[in-house]
Amino acid sequence: MTIESAERVSATDGSDNFVFQRSILAYYRAAELVGGRVLEIGTGSGYGVELIAPHAEGFVTIDKTPTRADLSGYDNVTFMQMKVPPMREIASCSFDWVITFQVIEHIKQDIEFLREIHRVLRPGGRLVITTPNRTMSLTRNPWHVREYTVDQFSNLLSSIFDEVELQGVFGDKKVMDYYYKNRQAVKKITRFDFFDLQHRLPRRLLQIPYDILNRRNRRKLLADNRDLTTGIRMEDYFLAPADDHCFDLLAVAVKKGE
Repeated sequence: MTIESAERVSATDGSDNFVFQRSILAYYRAAELVGGRVLEIGTGSGYGVELIAPHAEGFVTIDKTPTRADLSGYDNVTFMQMKVPPMREIASCSFDWVITFQVIEHIKQDIEFLREIHRVLRPGGRLVITTPNRTMSLTRNPWHVREYTVDQFSNLLSSIFDEVELQGVFGDKKVMDYYYKNRQAVKKITRFDFFDLQHRLPRRLLQIPYDILNRRNRRKLLADNRDLTTGIRMEDYFLAPADDHCFDLLAVAVKKGE
């Protein structure tokens, strides 16, 4: 069995459905807002392109790895491969919107990352950004440099941007039923971590074991709870003022106009 990183969420793998439906909500929200020139940082699998491209005059999407998404049907979409920060290939004040979903937790220089976003935005431009809420994480994710609480994320964004509106991504009863089953499954795995190695060992040593165990856990949850796992839809998630019980933090931050 091939084990793929759980950090690259699939739109077609049923074991990813809980995370995929949660992730796609951010794109639908962004599609309601964006216009003009849009920059995406973190193309991922590319499933957000079809939602954002119709609302943009020009859409540039970047990622550190080559994209497998088929962009041939879009005359307003450009893919650029680069690591960030910085974004030397991107001119200052060149975009009306920047969107970046589930990326900043992977970035060591998070302040520089946000400063670069601020730089490439035009005056009055806006950032739409998501990241996991640390208080709802079930275990350490060694692919993440760090995760944020509500206050930490709000304070970080406010240190760079002039206005910040912070919301949380919450789930209904169906979503929470899956979450609690997942939490029980994770506890069964981590109960053998007698020395708390998940927090003591360097991140890089834990990444491959984490991927293997995470993927196998998701697939077992799918096998044991197929109707629940595959029955979750985007509509089972909703936005409300962020607190400790939301899954993700979603912010819209504004660069002051001149």
